[in-house]
Amino acid sequence: MTEHNLIELKADVETLAATVRAEGETIAAAWAPWIERPEFKASAANLADYLALRRRDIRPLQRRLMAHGLSSLGRLESRVQPTLNAVLAALDAFTDAAPRRPLPSEAEFFDGEHRLAERTTEILGPVSQTRAVHLLITCPPEAAEGPEFMRRLARMGVEAVRINCAHDDAAAWGRMIGYAREASAATGRPIKILMDLAGPKIRTGLIRPVDGHRRVGVDDLFAIAIPGQLDKADEGLIAVECTLPQALMAAKPGERIFVDDGKLATVVESVSPWGVTVRVTTSPDEDGYKLKEEKGVNFPDTHFSIPALTEKDIVDLAFIAEHADGIEFSFVQSEEDVAALHRALERIRPDWRKLSLILKIETTRALGNLPDILARAAGRQPTAIMIARGDLAVEIGFSRLAEMQEELLWIGEAAQVPVIWATQVLEHLIKKGVPLRGEMTDAAMSARAECVMLNKGPNLFAAITELDTLLSRMSENQYKKAPRLRRLTSW
Repeated sequence: MTEHNLIELKADVETLAATVRAEGETIAAAWAPWIERPEFKASAANLADYLALRRRDIRPLQRRLMAHGLSSLGRLESRVQPTLNAVLAALDAFTDAAPRRPLPSEAEFFDGEHRLAERTTEILGPVSQTRAVHLLITCPPEAAEGPEFMRRLARMGVEAVRINCAHDDAAAWGRMIGYAREASAATGRPIKILMDLAGPKIRTGLIRPVDGHRRVGVDDLFAIAIPGQLDKADEGLIAVECTLPQALMAAKPGERIFVDDGKLATVVESVSPWGVTVRVTTSPDEDGYKLKEEKGVNFPDTHFSIPALTEKDIVDLAFIAEHADGIEFSFVQSEEDVAALHRALERIRPDWRKLSLILKIETTRALGNLPDILARAAGRQPTAIMIARGDLAVEIGFSRLAEMQEELLWIGEAAQVPVIWATQVLEHLIKKGVPLRGEMTDAAMSARAECVMLNKGPNLFAAITELDTLLSRMSENQYKKAPRLRRLTSW
């Protein structure tokens, strides 16, 4: 009976392997015109195979493999074909098949991991000797005021800094970069410079109060208007401008609109030439939410198209291309957005392909288009993924964020490109000086990424120390989805 079961199991794995190979080749063929870097061709093929595999539910097959002491295929992200070939070679041996397929060599089996490690070093520099995960630190304004901030980061072993082009100006950015280069030279610790394009920000604008009030609560109606159209909104309703007319013009009844990182949730009741009327579904306070200017607005259900590069981004790109090591691409949503960035870079710098590109995944549309976005980007320059958890959580819902974090980690590993875990990491510690239990667990989970980003705050250096210790400990116990069975010392 066991022999019969093994023969059936081998046939099922052979069918899966053949199907994955055929479908993977079809997916990879569509990307072929974009893949100009020879070193990414094997990675693109592996990503295509992984997508083909994950189109089907293989959980029953996994359990059958586990029962025979074989790989459950649960750790094949960076090595789809080598894992399937290894399982088939083992099944050949179990069933005395002739001729037997050879096992992949150890070098072939772990080749994807090695490519991922090399690209991580290329984009983020050599990692600290005490941990396996890089640190990326967002620069506060004081980083431009003197050399001590960067010197301290270098002494603490920080590998990279992030300069947000939505803040400060080119003169301040230049000083930050100069201090970082000086700190690197003084300590022998290279610090990579990544600069974040601001992108098309959707914000609240001017507000029209009613009887001096601008507070709205659950079930209240208020108006969201195109800039310059506040006076045309329905009388008697509090009204606020939205800085992106295209989004309002595309919104439909029943679609959700979130304000201020999701603190205020609304649904569109009606659409007018001047904008939309919305009903509040969730408010952060019992006495309602006070509308303010310059707060983020998200349209998770609305399909609209705007260029990912703004006029400001084009200006900033010239500075970035001359001074930085990499670009963080905000609001990228399609492979055409990447193509537009490439065209802009071609006009600025002949060797632009040496610049790394960090894809900030922060919208529902970007999630759906990620494989194509990755193929287009990494096909021409060193590429990484950033899980921009702030906007992404608002877009897809907080309950789905944990699930999507996992999928983004898997896709990055399958493409053999580094992933940066970002937004609100140890936020309470950074702001208040004391960590929360939940955020320590969240930070521990970040060890499965290649890099973790910390934002600015009064207790940033304490957070760096805490995170450095935590990541060092986690690297002894976990690599991606695989536990590392070090010797237990607690019992």
